[in-house]
Amino acid sequence: METQTKQKLFEQASSWVLEAGENIRQQMEQPFKVETKAGPNDLVTELDKETEKFFVEKINSTYPDHKLFGEEGFGDEIKTLDGTVWIVDPIDGTMNFVHQKRNFAISVGIYQDGVGEIGIIYDVMADVLYTGIRGEGAYKNGKRLDSLSKPQSLESSILCINSFWALRNKRVSEEGIHRLVEKVRGTRSFGSAALEFAYVAEGIIDGYLTMSLMPWDIAAGIVIVDEAGGITTQADGEPVNMLEKNSILTSHKDIHKEIVSEYIELKK
Repeated sequence: METQTKQKLFEQASSWVLEAGENIRQQMEQPFKVETKAGPNDLVTELDKETEKFFVEKINSTYPDHKLFGEEGFGDEIKTLDGTVWIVDPIDGTMNFVHQKRNFAISVGIYQDGVGEIGIIYDVMADVLYTGIRGEGAYKNGKRLDSLSKPQSLESSILCINSFWALRNKRVSEEGIHRLVEKVRGTRSFGSAALEFAYVAEGIIDGYLTMSLMPWDIAAGIVIVDEAGGITTQADGEPVNMLEKNSILTSHKDIHKEIVSEYIELKK
């Protein structure tokens, strides 16, 4: 993707994300319907659906040759990442949105022929915009993120670990996760994969490990973490498949290999 085209696309996408965030803030205090999808803890609201429809309408009218791969199913049926594909999570952290009315984000990744070109994560209630453009760095509200360039050890790291998915997943050894928790300085969980990626890029946490994320959860975050100097793979170190569910480890490069080789024990 040409630099000028990419910059124009980034500016347009950013303006839509900010507009969608303002729409959410204006409506979130009004009563809205909460439904479940795959299970009682897999929530979706009217605002999730309205926000994805907002992006579908904007993209279809402005970039009719682009496709949208979205969580709520209002976009295209995606079987390949050929061409330009917007991978959108309209509200990442819906449970936080419903219960806390904070700690949720809009996540938009734009991929060209399978390569992440643009990543945008917007912490709606904090009004904080994390962005990344391939080859141009990662930013928080326009300020370049460079904390991942500093050396880091596992012993002094804080990790986000979604213990529910880590310990519930039958493919991962609980013993390895227990040893990892004992090794690091501390663990956290924020309930929004997009924000946890953003926090890795910012350097306020050093890694994020979870066993079950969909492409829309990670598309923007992968671009931003990569541009900040971090690395993202599946939990066992294998490349991420952007068309299906993945285990995920995104982290500072200094600790990534050690976590994969010493602590992640996937069962056959």
